[in-house]
Amino acid sequence: MNSRAVFFLIFLLCAGLLGVALYMEHVMGLEPCPLCWLQRFGFMAAGFVSLLAALHGPHGFGARVYGLLLSVSAGAGLAMAGRQLWLQSLPADQVPACGPSVDYMLDVLPWMEVLTTALKGTGDCAEVTWRFLGLSIPGWTAIFFSLLVIVGLVMLLRPPRDRKSTRLNSSHR
Repeated sequence: MNSRAVFFLIFLLCAGLLGVALYMEHVMGLEPCPLCWLQRFGFMAAGFVSLLAALHGPHGFGARVYGLLLSVSAGAGLAMAGRQLWLQSLPADQVPACGPSVDYMLDVLPWMEVLTTALKGTGDCAEVTWRFLGLSIPGWTAIFFSLLVIVGLVMLLRPPRDRKSTRLNSSHR
């Protein structure tokens, strides 16, 4: 499969996952915590990188650069999911206090303070409000981010294809 198709499929996956997040928020009534928002940004970044790569259709070095960018953006999202999973595993007496909503924080706090608070996580982030097959939302996002990191690393590290042999093989078909 060529890199354009791979990156387009990743873009579709990220768009679908963001659609699920919006469904869970607006239809199911699940309020996203600060770490949930950061995970959404991770999927947005991975999706954006993948859309650019799909439109660009890179080969060789270009595909490697996009693979690196995909791995970095998905890796950041994976770190946020890991942080939330860690908070969810804490005993009740060690869970940080719940904080205000992200919307409220954005209205009253400086941007850097909102980011710092979001990165630390709040008691809201430790609350498990939904499970599927035994995994909470950050458990599922960690799986998807891990897959994206792996695909990005494969795109980064795969050996270059000989363009002459590729052209010759395609002309004989």
